[in-house]
Amino acid sequence: VVVIGRSAGEDKDNQATEGSYLLSAAEEDMLLKVTTHFQKVIVVLNTGNILDMKWVETYQPTAVLYAWQGGQEGGGALGDILTGHVCPSGKLPDTIAYDIQDYPSSANFGNPDKNVYSEDIYVGYRYFNTFAKDRILYPFGYGLSYTGFNVSGFQGERSGDDVRLQFTVRNTGTTAGKEVVQIYYSAPQGRLGRPARELATYHKTGLLEPGGKETVEIRLPLNQMAAYDDSGITGHPCCFILEEGTYEIYVSADSLTDLYRYTVVLDDSRVVKQCTRALPPQEAFERIKPVMENGGYTLSRETVPVQPGSFSDRALRQYPDDIPFTGDKGIRLMDVKNGTHSMEAFIAQLTDEELACIAIGEGMNSPKVTGGTGCAFGGVTPELLRHGIPIACGSDGPSGIRMDCGAKATLMPCGTALAASWNDELVERLYTYEGLEMAAYDIDVLLGPGVNIHRHPLNGRNFEYFSEDPYLSGKMAAAFIRGVQSTGAAACAKHFAVNSQELRRMAMNAVVDERTLREIYLTGFEIAIKEGGAKTVMSSYNEVNGVYANENEHLLKDILRDEWGFDGSVITDWGASNDHSLGVKNGSNLEMPTPGLDAARELLA
Repeated sequence: VVVIGRSAGEDKDNQATEGSYLLSAAEEDMLLKVTTHFQKVIVVLNTGNILDMKWVETYQPTAVLYAWQGGQEGGGALGDILTGHVCPSGKLPDTIAYDIQDYPSSANFGNPDKNVYSEDIYVGYRYFNTFAKDRILYPFGYGLSYTGFNVSGFQGERSGDDVRLQFTVRNTGTTAGKEVVQIYYSAPQGRLGRPARELATYHKTGLLEPGGKETVEIRLPLNQMAAYDDSGITGHPCCFILEEGTYEIYVSADSLTDLYRYTVVLDDSRVVKQCTRALPPQEAFERIKPVMENGGYTLSRETVPVQPGSFSDRALRQYPDDIPFTGDKGIRLMDVKNGTHSMEAFIAQLTDEELACIAIGEGMNSPKVTGGTGCAFGGVTPELLRHGIPIACGSDGPSGIRMDCGAKATLMPCGTALAASWNDELVERLYTYEGLEMAAYDIDVLLGPGVNIHRHPLNGRNFEYFSEDPYLSGKMAAAFIRGVQSTGAAACAKHFAVNSQELRRMAMNAVVDERTLREIYLTGFEIAIKEGGAKTVMSSYNEVNGVYANENEHLLKDILRDEWGFDGSVITDWGASNDHSLGVKNGSNLEMPTPGLDAARELLA
């Protein structure tokens, strides 16, 4: 058994070099020696990110296991799997390509000033299944087991605006195990252009004994297959739309292996959701668009729609009227909760200084809350406490509570490991225990889950995030949040939004078109909020189309609150406040400092 480990993290990306994304010369020599002298060799990868895997073809080990970073129980779980006590049932949450340059985002990843998302919606398997199947080494959704499964008895039926799928999964091997069945769809190219495959949903079976079976029924709303028109080419700008044509729905073992197909034909286009134009890029660039030729897809490019003028007038109309100051009337916050007084009447009592203190948290290791935690906020002054505003405590996640005081806390699996389970129920149960541990330490908010997309394998924080796919990411995040919040605590979905590299994360501008933003980089957050009920959201450091995320009214107001109905609190990342008043004005509720410095621009000075 050969174990190869990697680490990356906050403010530190991986590199396409030996000893990082690539194996080192010493590791290559080790694999050469052990595969030469031993008949059976198992390679275990202890990492949060995927690695270059070309060496598998060179040395041909008997088996390779991505153990990911499994938390404090990861070693025991690894032993259970290697000895056959437990049958592995994970599936890859990312596509593993032959070479790092095969990923289309490689052309722009790592730019210190401006990261242009020219690959558009074609991230991960969406790109490879459409344009470069021959460059896939291991497909998205792929995973081996100690047993085998058969899917049979498939039936598909359209029922109004839904498609109902039914099939039976049977364990055909000699070991008890679980299987993940994945549902993909292929939409007509239409005027917008679509990937060859998009994940619609999935189902993980229970533990099936040899010969055991499970009948699965899935309801897939047709509206889920809509695409966003950011240019108006369909005649419906700023809309999610189902274009007319043939939609193929696949029951699959992974993104490349289809088992059954069901066809739906739409005679007319339909608008699924009307949105407002928000966050289009301010500068033109070219993005990928497929063209159907000779039964296949050819990669072409088109110019993205850019921002048409200013949004300032609309923004001004969104600002609420001032509440006149009344002085202390004896109204306490609990009176608002009990319904005896309004929130407006409570706020009218607070001075400008008291209001400012509500909008500013205290950073790491505040003595006012549990020792060693990440922040204190709320009743951070005696005056606020007298108004009945309690002081609250927040702590890192997402992979367990961070306690910089010597206290013990559970080390949880990394986000990639959670997503590889494809098991929402298990993730929710796991993070219910995390919520109970928070209660034991008087921690109110867990700073997690991380919901950003694995746009590129080298992003140092991929281990905190879940997957290259926004649907899988969102479902995992929602399960995580439901678990934590079932105990009365709050979870904080982060980093909102488009945090895809750590290099100069406080200054880098993510230049992304509105369609890609809505279909890829915001989808996971939307699921986390609508299905998980996240009470807090943390904005990211970076700019999004030229505006810092923490003061981006289109991100924090137009989309997060107006479109998604989010009614919780938005907090900045630590030291991410730039123009302090503008941040609060445009949707930030809580500004978190960094000791000695309190603005990203100051950090960069």
